[in-house]
Amino acid sequence: MTDYATPDQYHNFIDQTETEPQGAELQTVPLVIGIVAGEVSGDSLGADFMQQMNNLRDDIVWVGVGGTKMQAQGLQSIFPLERLAVMGLVEVMAQLPDLLKARRELLSAFKAADIDWFIGIDAPDFNLRVAKKLKPQGVFCVQYVSPSIWAWRESRIHNIKAATDLVLCLFPFELSVYERHNHPAICVGHPLLRTIDQTLLETPINQRRSELVWHNDGLQQFFIERFDDVSQLICVMPGSRRGEITAILPLMLDGIQKLILLDPKLCFIIPTVDQNHQYIVQDVIDQRSEQLRAAIVVVYDDSQPAFSQQAMAASDIVMLASGTATLEAMLLERPMVVVYQLNTLTYQIAKRLVKVPYVALPNILADTAIVPELIQEQASGDNICRTVMRLLQPRAYAEQLKDLVATKHLLQQQSNHDPANSVIEQWFIQAKHRV
Repeated sequence: MTDYATPDQYHNFIDQTETEPQGAELQTVPLVIGIVAGEVSGDSLGADFMQQMNNLRDDIVWVGVGGTKMQAQGLQSIFPLERLAVMGLVEVMAQLPDLLKARRELLSAFKAADIDWFIGIDAPDFNLRVAKKLKPQGVFCVQYVSPSIWAWRESRIHNIKAATDLVLCLFPFELSVYERHNHPAICVGHPLLRTIDQTLLETPINQRRSELVWHNDGLQQFFIERFDDVSQLICVMPGSRRGEITAILPLMLDGIQKLILLDPKLCFIIPTVDQNHQYIVQDVIDQRSEQLRAAIVVVYDDSQPAFSQQAMAASDIVMLASGTATLEAMLLERPMVVVYQLNTLTYQIAKRLVKVPYVALPNILADTAIVPELIQEQASGDNICRTVMRLLQPRAYAEQLKDLVATKHLLQQQSNHDPANSVIEQWFIQAKHRV
């Protein structure tokens, strides 16, 4: 982007020097921002953005929908966030009348509040439709988290351009499609770049393990029974949804069964997102052999923040499903093996639609296969065992770690814009061009 806000413009924005026209007394005009998060992950992004903005101005009025974190930053949510958190075609169709009603309520509230900006966080099917109504009315519209047009259905860019003035992207590889279509977009980076616990990287791995085990009774019991009889610790993450767990975990267990035949001292830890998932995972494991059950500990711990990150950081390698966890593992500098399987029909459809050759974020970011991906028929017990044993060899381990660190540093360099300043800057640019 070639235009930038001047220091004076930022000074005026921060000092709130806009005044009411034709008034006998000078008074600041509050900035009214409409903001909508459609799910829990969006609530975290929204709260972070709101906090950045509140640090710049103390007169912002927030109107919209969000969860507890956004409410703590000053939002009075028009209705509960959960009303918009609907996933799946069948579920969306069933809730469509209420979603349409929710959109009407939201637009009415925005009109009454006379909002200046609209920030739609993720949930593009809902937020872009709202923005498309607001942009023609002169509201500055931002989509925070780009739809995956870089991967499939690039034609959606036309709707995005009609609905938004700016898109905030989480990854640098998303920018090229916006550049091709001449639409403002800025990479602000994934929130994990700011929230990942850096002390985990600064602490020796043996100390990470000691601290992890010390605070969890289940882990204490598991390792006491094994004493020092551990060669390598492998973190296993089969996904957070029941469908993922029941499809992917059995494949992982097939691989683990073969791994412990080659090395009985291998240990496996499976951190779960909540107690319900712990029961689901344990139920799948309980159907396996005693030897395999003895090598695995399934743990949920709500007393430790980011417990899954701690488990990954304390492990030698991570065996995981595709998803955000692959980014977490890369930022924690943990070598990994990705295992994933979809319904056959879904996979065949996705294979024809999706343009990118990889599923793991480290590979997409590096634009090359730096971590092994075992997808569909490749996700067999034999292949998992063979790939993990190969990765545990010092040369392969060091090579992947080197590539992960290099990709992580490149991502950090390309994600150096914070969301609030990016929005303010683009707002000034477009205001200048309208004059």
